[in-house]
Amino acid sequence: MTTPEGKPCYLSTDSAHSTLSLLADEIEAAQLRCGEQVPAGAGAVLADAKAGEHAVRFALVRAVESLADVLRVAVSRGERL
Repeated sequence: MTTPEGKPCYLSTDSAHSTLSLLADEIEAAQLRCGEQVPAGAGAVLADAKAGEHAVRFALVRAVESLADVLRVAVSRGERL
């Protein structure tokens, strides 16, 4: 999620154990799992000489989205440490 100016939004809570905080942790974990899985799938598409433009573009879009999610988690966690 971003602000109208395009800046990222981060969760700020009074408790690391609040329902919203725990949900955010679950979402971060899912994003990190995707960050591990998406590159493998994209690599397989790129290794396939028969993969068409659509498949390559799809793999690249998913890889970029996944990288952006993982970087956002890293920044968010870095600010919390």
